[in-house]
Amino acid sequence: MSAETRYEGLRVNWYLSVFELIDMRSFSNLWFWISLAVVWSSASHWILGVPYDMVLRAKRNGDQAMVDLEDMVRINSRRLLYIARVSGLWILGIGFFILSSLAILGFYYWIEFAQAVFLLAFPMSGVGLLSLSTARLIADVKPTGEELCQRLHRHRIWTQVIGMVSVFVTSLWGMYQNVSVGVLG
Repeated sequence: MSAETRYEGLRVNWYLSVFELIDMRSFSNLWFWISLAVVWSSASHWILGVPYDMVLRAKRNGDQAMVDLEDMVRINSRRLLYIARVSGLWILGIGFFILSSLAILGFYYWIEFAQAVFLLAFPMSGVGLLSLSTARLIADVKPTGEELCQRLHRHRIWTQVIGMVSVFVTSLWGMYQNVSVGVLG
């Protein structure tokens, strides 16, 4: 056996070893699960574009921290409502198109990457609608102080509930995919 043939054999074995170690499928890939955790921890930390530690600081310290919180919530709520008013129908239409495409590609044609993206994007669209609803409620009622903190806390709780259900469903579907590929593959 020549040195070149041995080198080719080592190179093929190396590629096989790397691709066996780093599975390129979505649900068995560690990076998918890391991104799922980052998406949901970020979504529950940033409430209407306001970091939740700012809400806690405003509740604890009051005074200027509360004024800063009220200003930031007012600015972000107006911004969300402006975007919804100006281009909300376009965003809704494009969002439905993307989610429908992902659902068809993922669950009809069984493309695992589309399933993974759909299981990330669909619940996040629900959080987006929840944020829009909360922004509209804040703009209408104009809560201040403790009432505003309660409204933001309630929004965060519902975001976390959506996140927990989403992570649970995604985990079940991911385990099902990994077991079915392991049994069939």
